[in-house]
Amino acid sequence: MHLRAYFFLILATLSWGGNAVVGKLAIGHISPMMLTMWRWIFACAIIFAISIPQLKKDWPVVKNHLPLMVFLGAIGYTLFNVLLYSAVHYTTAINVTIEQAGIPFLIFLANFLLFRIRISLAQVLGFSLTLIGVGLTASHGDLATLLSLSVNFGDGLMLIAVVAYAAYTIALRWRPPVDWRTMMAIPALVALLCTLPLVTWEWTRGAMIWPDAPGWAAALYTGLFASLIAQISYIQGIEQIGANRAGLFINLVPVFGTLLSVLIIGEELYTFHIVALVLALGGIAIAERWKPQGG
Repeated sequence: MHLRAYFFLILATLSWGGNAVVGKLAIGHISPMMLTMWRWIFACAIIFAISIPQLKKDWPVVKNHLPLMVFLGAIGYTLFNVLLYSAVHYTTAINVTIEQAGIPFLIFLANFLLFRIRISLAQVLGFSLTLIGVGLTASHGDLATLLSLSVNFGDGLMLIAVVAYAAYTIALRWRPPVDWRTMMAIPALVALLCTLPLVTWEWTRGAMIWPDAPGWAAALYTGLFASLIAQISYIQGIEQIGANRAGLFINLVPVFGTLLSVLIIGEELYTFHIVALVLALGGIAIAERWKPQGG
């Protein structure tokens, strides 16, 4: 049943759903690049505090896989989050929600084209159901409104972010045989280093916002939950059931994000929210129950 993998993936997507809410709440309290920088400062401080002995032990292996580790940190940790936090300043939350649903599709497509990993009809059906659930969430129960959405600069940023995270997920198939702490610490440090010139750029434009109290809270949440807990859980899930199956869980992010918005921001809970959650979970259950043999 791979219950352990399911637990990790639900924990990851729940943390990322909270990240979407925190990203909205952080606007005006901390600028996007500053939020990303402090996110990785907090994450690095925590992970390195518990990882130094293990890092020394794993360093000979890490040294031989540094290009991959740099790629994972720069693309999956820095680029995706910088683009997401920037996109919400230019486009609607509805658009960003829908666009994130493209990540599992790209993972499926890339795995098929590059590695000929088979996809069952049940997985296609499951993917379709989760996508409908995302659409219901994003359109507030009226799928027809999706046809009237326009594309702008923020949407372009988010589409690049979607491609970046799909590439990150695919690249995890080559992860070196090191401890999970090392697998988190090295890309996190790379992410922090990549963020520094972006914060400098934000400052030279006069767009930098130093965090106030809500800004610090947002940075702390993203550092602990959206970074450490979510990324470690996602890597564990992929390790146990593969990128195709794990990637499908990403469609829970907008659903959890909506439900958390109801609980935290006080937005109203509608029937379509419940239907969307049932569709998303049902789609994942179908895809898992009738997955390809050996998948």
